[in-house]
Amino acid sequence: RSNHLSIMFIKTCIFTIIHGSIPESQKVKDFLKAINKQFEMSNKALASTLMGRFLLMMLMGIASVRKHIMGIRDLVAQLKSLEVDISESFLVPLILNSLIL
Repeated sequence: RSNHLSIMFIKTCIFTIIHGSIPESQKVKDFLKAINKQFEMSNKALASTLMGRFLLMMLMGIASVRKHIMGIRDLVAQLKSLEVDISESFLVPLILNSLIL
């Protein structure tokens, strides 16, 4: 009974959009593992999206050098929070080369 009540409480706290992607479970522990797995996949998708934006930013026209550099730094910070590390020794020449294009 406590497992059932706990699962019902957790379901009220998560977005209804992701309810369908989480398999039904009888135990809270299994249900929480399924939720965690769902968010791991979401982080991978977000990292992929940010990498695409990063590469696109390298290729698109530059209106302002400062805005361009700050935008790239912002994307790199977001990627680092997702444990995708881009080293400074790679990033600085990349930014400088993108200014030439």
